[in-house]
Amino acid sequence: MIVVVGLIIAFVLIAVFARRGMRMCRWRMDRTRDRDGLQFFRCAACGAEVLVPQGKIPQDCRDPRRTGKG
Repeated sequence: MIVVVGLIIAFVLIAVFARRGMRMCRWRMDRTRDRDGLQFFRCAACGAEVLVPQGKIPQDCRDPRRTGKG
C-alpha cells in the first residue's frame, strides 16, 4: 500500500514540476517537405522545424519560441 501511495505522489510531483521546455527534443522526419538536398525534421516535443543536410539529425531545438528570440 505504501508503494502505491508513493508512486501516486511521485507522479503528481512530476506532473506539477515538469516543464515543457525541459523535455528533450524528439525529432520526426517528414520526407514530403525535403528540399534542395536537405531533410526536413519537426520536433514532436516543442514543434521546432529545421532543415539539415542529408544523413544528419538535428541535435537541439532552434525554435525561436523556445529561446525567446525573434
